[in-house]
Amino acid sequence: MTSILAKIHEGMDVFDKTGGKIGTVEFLKMTDENPDTPQAEQLTSDPGLPVRRTFVDNLMDVFRSEAIPDPLHETMLRTGFLRMDSEGLLSSDRYVLPSQIAEVNGDKVKLSVSKDALIRRN
Repeated sequence: MTSILAKIHEGMDVFDKTGGKIGTVEFLKMTDENPDTPQAEQLTSDPGLPVRRTFVDNLMDVFRSEAIPDPLHETMLRTGFLRMDSEGLLSSDRYVLPSQIAEVNGDKVKLSVSKDALIRRN
């Protein structure tokens, strides 16, 4: 089954369950390559390459320190998510799980929840 996230790209408008625009897709993390595993996949690097930050290191930059509880963090890494740049000057960005997306149509992502139900980025 193809993840609904495969239909989404950065820059798409995001609408809540009432149809009001609440933001724009700023970042997208696709689903884990093997969702049957209980934890996030780890990518290994070629020992012949210079030491660099790993994919997981870069992905962790998406999260602020301790802002998201570990079980939810693991779920987000396993199922994928999008980070939404919220409308409004002082609005916090939000994280959207695939289960909170009702549909994707054209350049619009419609959610099945209100903005307040989304995970806030501190």
